[in-house]
Amino acid sequence: MQIGIVGLPYSGKTTFFQTLTEVQLDPTALQKRDANLAIVKVIDKRLDEFTEIFQPKKKVNATIEIVDMVGLQKGETSGSSINAQFLGKVKTNDALIHVVRGFKDDAVPQDGGLDMVRDIRTLEDEFLFSDMAFVESRIEKLEKDIQKTQKDDAKKELAAMQRWNEHLQAGNPLRTMDFPPEDDRYLKNYQPLSAKPLLIALNLGEDDIARANEIVEEVRKTIAWENVIIEPFSAKIEMELGALDAEEKAVFMEEYGLKESALARLVRSAYRLLGLQSFFTVGEDECRAWTIRNGMTAQDAAGVIHTDFYNKFIRAEVVSYEDFMKNMTFAKCKEAGVFRLEGKEYIVHDGDILHVRHG
Repeated sequence: MQIGIVGLPYSGKTTFFQTLTEVQLDPTALQKRDANLAIVKVIDKRLDEFTEIFQPKKKVNATIEIVDMVGLQKGETSGSSINAQFLGKVKTNDALIHVVRGFKDDAVPQDGGLDMVRDIRTLEDEFLFSDMAFVESRIEKLEKDIQKTQKDDAKKELAAMQRWNEHLQAGNPLRTMDFPPEDDRYLKNYQPLSAKPLLIALNLGEDDIARANEIVEEVRKTIAWENVIIEPFSAKIEMELGALDAEEKAVFMEEYGLKESALARLVRSAYRLLGLQSFFTVGEDECRAWTIRNGMTAQDAAGVIHTDFYNKFIRAEVVSYEDFMKNMTFAKCKEAGVFRLEGKEYIVHDGDILHVRHG
């Protein structure tokens, strides 16, 4: 899973990237018109608890790729003039985090004053304009092709593009559209920007963190889009947290009323946006978190571990996280009747512990 970080100039998106990934970029890298990428461990307290219980030789977190996209420069957000390099790189991401400036700083210029809703709409409009231009171009090409060839595939795609165009022309991002199954291949091939799941990260000042929920609700009154999650954070506070040891961090977080890091909360929100969940394999050799899509079967999950497990799947031994933590051992889970044998059609739930029996 790859998540791209986007944002207008001076929004703090690169600071946000460095905070999430704990990667300190060289100052010269910040001037380059290119993307920075880091692999980030997904923080999961359940995996930490399993590790404490089993004391394995190895602990393996699930991971995601975080990409700090090539920066937008002043003057590049007007109409459909957003640069092609930015658009091309954004299309490859599974989801986007839009970092929005919500902090005041006299040392960092802010044209037009602080306005989070305006900034959210500015970038969203760019994605809409880009998708409109692409869809209109496809419609024009398909209509010409149909006149010459009358191919059924072209007619089906034209119908899809016309549906998309109608939705976009009404000012609606494609992520709010109810797509029929036949549109799946076009979504996969063309990767329209306004269809990307979107997490809006409000980069608040230190003084505003205490009323973060109130600020989020105010923004939600205007930005009530589907498939969009809004989360508050403070890049400055998170940077300070990253420099502290565990004990100092706990005191600091309590002072600001923070229950968890921005990374943990934002990754969980990204999972929710993308319809993802985790299951676990545990034991003395290794405790590992695996990422799968909601609704996947035990056989599908086995295939994520190894393709042979999918092909030679027999049964899965399953116990939920909650049931295991109540009993603390597999033997006691069996005694309590919560340790089950499930077949290939069993739908895996978030937090399940699986042991795959295979041929």
